[in-house]
Amino acid sequence: MVVHSATKFIGGHGSSLGGVIVDGGKFDWKAYPDKFPTLAKPDPNYHGGIFADLAGAAAFVTRVRAVVLRDQGATISPFNAFILLQGLETLSLRVERHVSNALKVVDFLTKHPKVAKVNHPSLPTHPDNALYKKYFPNGAGSIFTFEIKGDLEKTWKFIDSLEIFSLLANVADVKSLVIHPYTTTHSQMSPDELAAQHITPTTVRLSIGTEHIEDIIYDLCPHGSTMRSSLPHHAPHLFAEGPAVWLAIWRNGSCVEEVAY
Repeated sequence: MVVHSATKFIGGHGSSLGGVIVDGGKFDWKAYPDKFPTLAKPDPNYHGGIFADLAGAAAFVTRVRAVVLRDQGATISPFNAFILLQGLETLSLRVERHVSNALKVVDFLTKHPKVAKVNHPSLPTHPDNALYKKYFPNGAGSIFTFEIKGDLEKTWKFIDSLEIFSLLANVADVKSLVIHPYTTTHSQMSPDELAAQHITPTTVRLSIGTEHIEDIIYDLCPHGSTMRSSLPHHAPHLFAEGPAVWLAIWRNGSCVEEVAY
């Protein structure tokens, strides 16, 4: 059984909420009636019927529809379904770009003098590197964390300096995203729980998007650093892709940034 959060890569744009349950239909529910009574024992709401008998291989998904959906209203709106289906059409293409960009960012951060550690299974030092190479021979993992050399204040300053990365808690968007888990998503954890999750005050989580890789790396370089000047360009490609993008830097009829080429 596989459960997908369709809000992430399937939708791809952080614009709708949804989920997907994929049931292989191969599990023998009746072999464990006491463990799965809602599927393997009589259901009084359906005249004593047993879902495993009534629906066979589709017992689980049938009960999801007949009970969970009916009682809890767990159904998606037509518009959100449309958006997710639109995203599904470009899923494979987007994931290729996500992964390609992420591996290049991992390589960049691993060599950065101000980065203490990068946590990504593609790295030989990662404990799951062997499994990564076995199950993902073409690469995977556009969401990962890294540690900054410094303290909490330096970490906040770094995050605040980013311009292409959006400060958001969601992941798997076409936009590159950044968050500080220690003070946001995991802030209610105790010190011991944070330590068990390897989350420190200098931990930064990135969700790498589909922007041009040079723009992403440019944004991760400290402003005014020599590393920026060594990159192939000094103004992001983001502002150089035609009239449609020029609209993004005009607000309320006023030009908020000019880029000369």
